[in-house]
Amino acid sequence: MEKIVNPLVSFLLVLWGCALGGSPGVQIGGLFPRGADQEYSAFRIGMVQFGTLEFRLTPHIDNLEVANSFACSPHMIMKNLKIPEQCLLNDLHWFDSSPDDINDWGCHILPPGLTTLQVVLDTAAEKKWQVTAINVGNLKDERKDEAYRSLFQDLENKKERRVILDCEQDKVKDIMDQVITIGRHVKGYHYIIANLGFVDGDLSKIQYGGANVSGFQIVDFDDPLVSKFDQRWEALEEKEYPGADSKIRYTSALTYDAVQVMTEAFRYLHKQRIDFTRRANTGDCLANPAVPWAQGVEIERALKQVRVDGLTGNIQFDQHGKRVNYSVNIMELKNNGPVKIGYWNEVDKMVLTKLGEPSNDTTGMENKTVIVTTILEAPYVMLKKNADLFVDNERYEGYCVDLAAEIAKHCGFKYQLKIVGDGKYGARDAETKIWNGMVGELVYGKADIAVAPLTITLVREEVIDFSKPFMSLGISIMIKKPQKSKPGVFSFLDPLAYEIWMCIVFAYIGVSVVLFLVITWYFLCLLCTYMVRTMYLYGTIWFIPIWYILGIYNILTGSLSGRIVGGVWWFFTLIIISSYTANLAAFLTVERMVSPIESAEDLAKQTEIAYGTLDSGSTKEFFRRSKIALFDKMWTYMRSAEPSVFVKTTAEGVQRVRKSKGKYAYLLESTMNEYIEQRKPCDTMKVGGNLDSKGYGIATPKGSSLRNAVNLAVLKLNEQGLLDKLKNKWWYDKGECGSGGGDSKNASKPCSIETQ
Repeated sequence: MEKIVNPLVSFLLVLWGCALGGSPGVQIGGLFPRGADQEYSAFRIGMVQFGTLEFRLTPHIDNLEVANSFACSPHMIMKNLKIPEQCLLNDLHWFDSSPDDINDWGCHILPPGLTTLQVVLDTAAEKKWQVTAINVGNLKDERKDEAYRSLFQDLENKKERRVILDCEQDKVKDIMDQVITIGRHVKGYHYIIANLGFVDGDLSKIQYGGANVSGFQIVDFDDPLVSKFDQRWEALEEKEYPGADSKIRYTSALTYDAVQVMTEAFRYLHKQRIDFTRRANTGDCLANPAVPWAQGVEIERALKQVRVDGLTGNIQFDQHGKRVNYSVNIMELKNNGPVKIGYWNEVDKMVLTKLGEPSNDTTGMENKTVIVTTILEAPYVMLKKNADLFVDNERYEGYCVDLAAEIAKHCGFKYQLKIVGDGKYGARDAETKIWNGMVGELVYGKADIAVAPLTITLVREEVIDFSKPFMSLGISIMIKKPQKSKPGVFSFLDPLAYEIWMCIVFAYIGVSVVLFLVITWYFLCLLCTYMVRTMYLYGTIWFIPIWYILGIYNILTGSLSGRIVGGVWWFFTLIIISSYTANLAAFLTVERMVSPIESAEDLAKQTEIAYGTLDSGSTKEFFRRSKIALFDKMWTYMRSAEPSVFVKTTAEGVQRVRKSKGKYAYLLESTMNEYIEQRKPCDTMKVGGNLDSKGYGIATPKGSSLRNAVNLAVLKLNEQGLLDKLKNKWWYDKGECGSGGGDSKNASKPCSIETQ
C-alpha cells in the first residue's frame, strides 16, 4: 500500500524575451510567489553572471499569490502571445489539460514533466498496487499541525507505514515535525520525499529515529561547477541577496539555470544574425483576440536547441520543450546525514551504487559536541553546592556524571550535559502518542545520548537503543521507619512469638491428658498384680532426683510409660525455659522497631497504608502491564485511589513517605531506595525483596553511530571494576546513616553488575 500526500504547487517562475520600443537590450520578466527571496536572488545573480556585451539583460519582476485558480493564466497568456517561457513548475497538473497541450509551447526546465502523483497512480494500476492519494491542501498554521497528526493517526490505524510526500521542503518540514511528535519516525516506517531537493530541508530531527527516509537530489554539490558557484553564493551579502547565507536550494538552482538557458538562446540567435529586438510586429496583449509576437516562435525554437551544463546538471530539451538526458541522485538519510546511494536517468533508470549501511563507529565525532541528556536525581546527577561558580559540565556531580565522563573518554568525543526540560524519564501519552522526558529528547532529535538511571523496557526499546545494563536493580518498597517501642506491662511475653506461646499452652493440655490416661491405667494394674511393693520401691529410686530438683512426688514412679511422658515434658520445659531466660533480658532492655509491612503481599491485603509510584516512569508501566494477580490487584488500587497515590518526582515520593506518619509506602527502584536509606534524617527503610529484576542502560537514538561504541565502553568499564567503584563511592562511602542504613531490617548491599 502506498500513501501519497499530493501538494499544491509551491513555486512558479516564468521567463520571456521580448522587444520594447526598439531597445537594444533583452527584457526578461520573472514571476515569483511571495516569500521566494532566495529564488529571486538567484535570478538577479544569473542576470549579472550571464549578461554579455552583445546584448543587455533587463529584469522585470513581479510577485504573485499562487493559487490553483490562477495558476494556468501565465502559461496560457505566454502561449497565446507566443512569448517564450522557461517554466519551473513542480506540478504540471496545474494546467487542466493533457501533457501534449502543456508541452507544445515553452520549455520546462524542471523534470520529470509529469506529476509524481500521476506516475505513481499509473504504475500502481499497472502493477495492481493499492494506492490512496490524499491532498493535504493549504491549511492554516493553527490547523495544519492537528490535521497532519490526525492524518498519520489514521494511517497508523490502517497499518499503513509507506508514505510518499509529494510536496516542497517547507511543507515536508511541517509534516515531518508532526511525524516526529507522534512517534511515527521509528523503525518500520518508510518515507519517500518526492521533490528534487532532498538535502534542502533540515532532516536532523528525524535522522536518528530509525525510519527509512529516502528521496531525490538534482543539485550535486560534489560537482566542481556547483562547488565553485556555492563558494560565490555563500560570499554574497545577506542584505543584498536574501537567503544567500544558506545553501542554495534546488528551486534557486533551477532559476539560475533558467536564466542561463534563456541567455544561451539569445546568444544563438545573435550568432545567426536574427534581430529579436526589432520593433516590428511586437504583438498586442490587449487586442481581442490578442496579437502574437512574431519573433516569439524563433526564440522558442532557439530555447529548445540549447544544451548547457548548469547547477542541475545537463540541460537540453526535446521538440516539445520537455527536459531530457538529465540525471537525479537517489538519496537516503543515514546516521551521519543524507547519503547518495545511487542515481536515476532515462537510459539506465535506477542504479544503486551504495547501500549506505549505518556506520557503527564514531568517525567524525571528535569534531562534534555530543548532547547528553540526563535528569537531576541523587546520587546520579546533582548540582554542586557551589554550582554557580562553575559552568557547563563542571556544575554537576554524581554517579552518572562520572559515568558520562568515562564513556566520553573511551569513545573519544566531547560532550555537554543537558538536564531534561520536563524532569521526566520518558513515557508515551496514551492519546497523543507523544514521548516525553529523556526518551522524547532522543526520539525527537534534541539529544544524542542519555546517561541516566533510565530503565530498559520493551516500549522504550521500540523507539530508542540501549546499551548493556550498567546497573541491575528491581522495584522495591520504601516505608517510614516505625517508631521504637519501650517495654510495657506484658513485655515479658515478647521473647517468644504469639504462635510459640499458643503451642506451649496446647502442649501443656495435651501432656496433661496423656498423664491422666497413664495414671488411670497404672492404678488398674496395681489392683491386679502382687509386684506392687517391688514396683513402688523401684519407682522411688527413679524419682529421687526429681524430689530434690523440683520438690514434687510423682505417683508414676513405677510406670515406664509415665517415665517416658514425664521425661519428654521435662526436656521440653528445660529448652523453653532456657530460651526464654536468654532472651528476656534483651527484650526488656533494648528498644525495638515493629514494621507493619514486610512484603508486597502485606501491602495488597490491607487498606490502611496507601502506596504509589512515580508518574511517567517504568515502575508505573510495570504495574500497568503486569498479568500477575498480585500486581494487577495493586495496580487496580493505585489507579483508582483518591487522592492520587502517584508523584511527579522521586523527591516528592520520599517526602510523602516521611510526612505520612507511616500511612504511605512508595514503590521505587531498589538502587534509589538503598541510597535514600543512607541519607539523613535516616527515617526511611527498604522492606521485603525486589518485585522484579531489570537494568539501567545508556540510551541512544535508533540507529545511532554511538550505540556500539557506548556498548563496548560499558562492558570495558564493568570488566575493569569501575562500575562497582562508582556505586560504592556514591552510595556507601558518602553514606550518612552508618553501615547498612542504621536499624533497617534489610541492610543495603551493593548491587551486582550484569555481565551477560
